[in-house]
Amino acid sequence: MAASDTFVIVGAGLAGAKAAEALREQGFDGRVVLVGAEVHLPYERPPLSKDYLAGNAERSSFEVHDEAWYTDHAIELRLGVEVLGLDTAAHELQLSDGTELSYTKLLLATGSSARKLPVPGADADAVHHLRTVGDSERIKDALTDGARLVVIGAGWIGLEVAATARQSGASVTVLETAELPLLRVLGPEVAAVFADLHRENGVELRFSVGTEEIIVADGAVTGVKLADGDVVPADAVLVAVGAAPNTGLAEEAGLTVDNGVVVDAGLRSSDPDVYAVGDIANAMHPLLGRHIRVEHWANALNQPAVAATSMLGKDAAYDELPYFFTDQFDLGMEYLGLVDPGEYDRVVFRGDTATREFIAFWLSGNRILAGMNVNVWDVGDPIKALIRSGKEVDPDRLADTDVPLEQL
Repeated sequence: MAASDTFVIVGAGLAGAKAAEALREQGFDGRVVLVGAEVHLPYERPPLSKDYLAGNAERSSFEVHDEAWYTDHAIELRLGVEVLGLDTAAHELQLSDGTELSYTKLLLATGSSARKLPVPGADADAVHHLRTVGDSERIKDALTDGARLVVIGAGWIGLEVAATARQSGASVTVLETAELPLLRVLGPEVAAVFADLHRENGVELRFSVGTEEIIVADGAVTGVKLADGDVVPADAVLVAVGAAPNTGLAEEAGLTVDNGVVVDAGLRSSDPDVYAVGDIANAMHPLLGRHIRVEHWANALNQPAVAATSMLGKDAAYDELPYFFTDQFDLGMEYLGLVDPGEYDRVVFRGDTATREFIAFWLSGNRILAGMNVNVWDVGDPIKALIRSGKEVDPDRLADTDVPLEQL
């Protein structure tokens, strides 16, 4: 690429910042512009439901780079600016500050937005969602000792905030339409571990319930009315019912969008000069042989380097296994692989679920699709190797802690 080329990155989060970093590391010496709607320097999001929410981390500790780094690497930051339009034919962006920005190559890293709950009262001030630093700060202010927090949705964000809230002295009730937390992701065998964990730490779990209304009196939240008419008292509510990829810009520009921006293994969209990474990228996965979209930190961290290589005209493919992690109370875990409901036959446990020190493997036949290590560390590489090999294993040996994983 020529030094006169302009590469524009839309979305100034972790993925956007890592893309700018990768372009410079891979030798691109043209113009790099990073455009973001938030006014903050790019930052990582996991601490928003954990250490930052608990008051144990400063924002600077999870910024991707400090301001000097962007200056030193000649990265133009356009923060607090939204992209209102994309003209792929003209290679031009329309920005909210009234300017236009031309690009040679464009990377979309626009992330996702918290889904709203379509019920009365959902727009009250004490009803929260968690996507940004500002969201985390508002929730933190609500978590006073003895405050009653109701969390609607028992997914990762909902459970992480529930754990942090309990440790901050708040009273917490979690409402979930399914029969267990994380049921779609983990299945009933492993989801029960998280239900037990939260109950043991004083979280009230209400399963198979629907939300009819968030009750507001004089502008303040007082409770959540369930579909069966029961009312759960509340001083604050967190709506954690999933996230939707921010694909509006791509759709309006005519890019192929289907559960995210559809990209190939090199993260190139239906337009050869437009790429996508992170939450919005529905990417062809060479190992799994299908398109997948994963809303987790690891994709935002690792995909940008592959996209940068592709933007520079070289062959590259993103084939990392999906990875995510969580920390809740005394439970820390890592998950590798991908299993949709109905794709696995059984779960094999290696270790003790009662003490929450184990590895769980999801199997189809005797082939491992995914593995999750709970309070057992430094086993990521052998778990990854077992999944990537595609080979069948002996389930009895897999469950036997005396047999090293490397021998399987």
